[in-house]
Amino acid sequence: MNDNEKPSEKACPICGRPAVEETKPFCSKRCADVDLSRWLGGVYRIESPDRPDAEEADERE
Repeated sequence: MNDNEKPSEKACPICGRPAVEETKPFCSKRCADVDLSRWLGGVYRIESPDRPDAEEADERE
């Protein structure tokens, strides 16, 4: 292990290996890219209590 690969206390959220300071919270650039791809592909979502069509229904009433 070289100086750039010091493991941190937390595990990589993608594969579970120890995170590396350079790519924290991930263990590698590959896992960081996998995470970015999931965000851009819509795999991760933040749920909202409001439905988009609920606003339109309110306007019609």
